[in-house]
Amino acid sequence: MGVTAVLMLPLLLLGISGLLFIYQEVSRLWSKSVVQNKVVVITDAISGLGKECARVFHTGGARLVLCGKNWERLQSLYDALISVADPSKTFTPKLVLLDLSDISCVQDVAKEVLDCYGCVDILINNASVKVKGPAHKISLELDKKIMDANYFGPIILTKALLPNMISRRTGQIVLVNNIQGKLGIPFRTAYAASKHAALGFFDCLRAEVEEYDVVVSTVSPTFIRSYHVDPGQGNWEASIWKFFFRKLTYGAHPVDVAEEVMRTVRRKKQEVFLANPIPKAAVYIRTLFPELFFAVVAYGVKEKLSVPEEG
Repeated sequence: MGVTAVLMLPLLLLGISGLLFIYQEVSRLWSKSVVQNKVVVITDAISGLGKECARVFHTGGARLVLCGKNWERLQSLYDALISVADPSKTFTPKLVLLDLSDISCVQDVAKEVLDCYGCVDILINNASVKVKGPAHKISLELDKKIMDANYFGPIILTKALLPNMISRRTGQIVLVNNIQGKLGIPFRTAYAASKHAALGFFDCLRAEVEEYDVVVSTVSPTFIRSYHVDPGQGNWEASIWKFFFRKLTYGAHPVDVAEEVMRTVRRKKQEVFLANPIPKAAVYIRTLFPELFFAVVAYGVKEKLSVPEEG
């Protein structure tokens, strides 16, 4: 009996591995079929995540409309996509110059986006601007810039494209948000406020458009790190705050987030929280034990920071 069990274990592991491989391949093919021929608009397509989303959806056969505020970088992305694509299975991406922080032009650019194919099936709101520093050192002008880029710009674009989805009774809107739409972190007041506002808007919108078969999804990673930068070890002190904050700032790789966006579109998920266990626990602690959460966060506020703009 014991010998038989030992012999069966490798076969069992091999069988499980085979099933997982088949599941992954079926999921990959299913993802492609879901977005094939769909008009997909990606904002800030020139960012790390934007590029990966463009790659994933382009490979899946989507008709891409890539938006960004730098034409040369948009053109570079275009060249990179078509250089590795199969022309018989993909569509040539269309490029649109768009700076979401300039809210006065978003409405007109939305018309240009619609003119590309006459409709929009999937809108991926990806653009984001960050700032870090003590609240009293951040000017109101900078506060407004953050709100324009992270809140007003995306909702203006969404409102402009939404009637097309409602009239066709189909569509999906994906907001790539952040953990700071769920909880606040010191020295990021403007950024956290913009992310809270955006999440609140799209949570409300989800219920409003459900009757028109329009899906609203939110994907909230902790942070999206650059391609080649892993969280460094640093000279962290052995304290609760240092441990908590370091775990909280472990970012997700753009490739992982882009694949999660694709899964969210495929499965029509309403909300995805992309984080390791520490940030997830922080969200629950903030909800269930707010005083404990506030005490841990306040313990870490020891140094004043400058106000460098990160985005």
